[in-house]
Amino acid sequence: MISQWVEVESDDGQRFDGYLALPRPGHGPGVVIVPEIFGVNGHIRSVAEQYALAGYVALAPDILWRSERRVELGYEGADRDKAFALFKKTDVDQTVADLSAAVQALKQRKEMVGRVAAIGYCFGGRLAYRLAAEGVIDAAVAYYGGGIQNDLDQADKINVPLVLHFGDRDNSIPLDAVRMIEARLAGKPNTDLYVYPGVGHGFNCTDRSSYDQRASALALGRTMSFLAHHL
Repeated sequence: MISQWVEVESDDGQRFDGYLALPRPGHGPGVVIVPEIFGVNGHIRSVAEQYALAGYVALAPDILWRSERRVELGYEGADRDKAFALFKKTDVDQTVADLSAAVQALKQRKEMVGRVAAIGYCFGGRLAYRLAAEGVIDAAVAYYGGGIQNDLDQADKINVPLVLHFGDRDNSIPLDAVRMIEARLAGKPNTDLYVYPGVGHGFNCTDRSSYDQRASALALGRTMSFLAHHL
C-alpha cells in the first residue's frame, strides 16, 4: 500500500489537501473518507489505509482547511474544544462543495477504476448523506451522522444506495432522531439503517473511549458487503 498527501482544487480555484491511500494492485474503485470534526488525524488516516488494503483507492480530504489547514486533533480536552470551535466556523454547504471537488479529483486519478462512494464519520456522516443528495457519488455510508435529522428535506433527492450506522446510546444523536431518519427513508430502495445496541457515539473509532469492537466489526462487515455490491 502507498499513501501520500495530494492537492485538490476547490470550485473557487483554491487548493486543499487530502490523504490518499492506494491499494497494492495500484487501482480499484474509489472511496472518499469524510472525517469527523477532528481533522485527518491518525485514526482517519488508518481508516483510509484500511479501505486501501481492501482494494479501494481511498481519499480523506481536509474538510477544515478553510479555517485551519491539516489540523489533527484528539478527542478529549483542549483538542476537543478546538475541534468544536473549528466546527462552528464551518459552512456546511461550502464543505459539501469542497467534497464534491474532492470526488471529481478522485475520479480523474489514473488509479481509479469504476465507481466512487463516500464513507463519513460523525459530521462526515452528515456530509456523506449530503453528497448522496447532490448525486456526485455512487453510494454513501454514514457512521453516527450527526445532524442528518436536520437535513431530511434532502432525502427525496437521494437516488443512490445508502447505509447508515447508529448506536442506541449515542448522547449526540438521540434515538428519537434516529427513528425520525428511519421513518423518512422508509421504502427508499437500496437504503439500510442499522442501530447497534449498547454503544454510543464514535463506536467505530479505536482512539475513543466509546470504541466497541463488536459493533465496529459488524458495521465494517456490512459496509464492505455494501461497497462490494454497489461499486
